[in-house]
Amino acid sequence: SQTCGHAAPRARGAGRALHQPALSPGVWHRPLRPHLLQSATPGRARPGGRTLTSAATPAVSEPEGSTDVSDKILSEPLKHSDFFNVKELFSVRSLFDARVHLGHKAGCRHRFMEPYIFGSRLGQDIIDLEQTTAAHLQLALNFMAHVAYRGGIILFVGRSRQFSHLIETTARNCGEYAHTRYFKGGLLTNAPLLLGPTVRLPDLIIFLHTLNNVFEPHVAVRDAAKMHIPTVGVVDTNCNPCLITYPVPANDDSPPVRSGSSAGSFRLRQPGQAERRRWRALYRLQGPEGRGLGPGLHPPMLLT
Repeated sequence: SQTCGHAAPRARGAGRALHQPALSPGVWHRPLRPHLLQSATPGRARPGGRTLTSAATPAVSEPEGSTDVSDKILSEPLKHSDFFNVKELFSVRSLFDARVHLGHKAGCRHRFMEPYIFGSRLGQDIIDLEQTTAAHLQLALNFMAHVAYRGGIILFVGRSRQFSHLIETTARNCGEYAHTRYFKGGLLTNAPLLLGPTVRLPDLIIFLHTLNNVFEPHVAVRDAAKMHIPTVGVVDTNCNPCLITYPVPANDDSPPVRSGSSAGSFRLRQPGQAERRRWRALYRLQGPEGRGLGPGLHPPMLLT
């Protein structure tokens, strides 16, 4: 009973007891807020007149046949081992003439580059062109072509001052991006804080040189591996190829190698958009009954 006109203080949380679910013994449950319980109740009307319900939201209808055409456009190149015919871009003879096989001194050799080395002559490592460089280069170019075909964002990265202008010019001609200055650590791993919450990371990073000016691994190589961003990199005999998704063993100090890599990237990127538009028009002409390439149609020779 109360002896004065003041009400007794109510225990904290007593008013929420009606909204608490049944507690299991030995298990801690976070207290639920009454307004959250009211909002989560199916069919409960809100002050604005809107009713919350647990019914599934109807899916937005898309034009009939548009999804099938998009799926065919994206899946058709995956059915062929060399859809873009990248093996016609180079030969072992052209790689030899460009001095791709010349590595660094044997004393500078990285232990993870030993499987790619053919031998040593006069104290200089020789890279195996036929077994390693040609095979890895075809895989790298094929992956680059597929990323460009799907409209992915490609970032060219290089720290060498000698080839900075070439890298930037290639990226500009391809309609892509380049970074040839000092690469700040955390630019990829902490991108939402440094660049904004809506920034989109690149779909592919191409390294024409995986070492910086003081012959240390580029910071972007490690950050790209942390963020699971695919990378293509030219690795010399003194580089570590472990963190590169598609390493290409080659001489990264030769101007013909840099020019050839830039020209190959340009030839892979530019026709990709036009080729995708052509395939979209082809499937629309075939209609929903069209299967595959149709009679008399063959994979396009994109780079010829």
